[in-house]
Amino acid sequence: MTMPRGPEDSADVLARLGRSWTWLLGPAVATLVPGVLMLVWPDATLHVLAVLIGLYLLATGAFRFVAVFAREGHERLPGLLVAVLFVLAGVLCLRNPLQTIAALSLIVGAVWLVSGVLTLYTALALRDLPHRGVLAAAGVLGIVAGIVVLALPAESAHALTRLLGLWLVLLGLTEAAVALAWRAALRRTHPTGPGAAPTAPA
Repeated sequence: MTMPRGPEDSADVLARLGRSWTWLLGPAVATLVPGVLMLVWPDATLHVLAVLIGLYLLATGAFRFVAVFAREGHERLPGLLVAVLFVLAGVLCLRNPLQTIAALSLIVGAVWLVSGVLTLYTALALRDLPHRGVLAAAGVLGIVAGIVVLALPAESAHALTRLLGLWLVLLGLTEAAVALAWRAALRRTHPTGPGAAPTAPA
């Protein structure tokens, strides 16, 4: 008779999944796809823009939530805060009353700024984190993206689409670099097979 899986078993499964470099590549794909769509389709309506941004935020939040389980208990708070922030912002973007240019700029800019600060904090605080410089660069880029979007509000959906599309592509490429750096670290730590690395990136 098969015994039901307990909470610890489920947490172990999520932890192994979160340590996988392919799972870390998920947020990069979720960021790059809407970014490319915005750049090649800058005349999208504000409703379409809000849906794309909302889905990007929800997907990224889900990926980051699972990645939290790959870290030690006391190191999970920054990653959990980022995941919750992305999910809440995604829900706000998908709500019809908030689909205005100013609201989208405010939501996305705030998310990027806060997540960038928390990512940079993680890179500086966890000294045993492989490729801390790559993660720190991702945090700095998020901070800069958030400041630019908040300080230079677009006056039209067309301008906002190009601005957000550009930053999404840059952030997606940076997140892909983090995932590839993590793959290299896993291969050095476990050259003969998969396993848990000492500390997973945010």
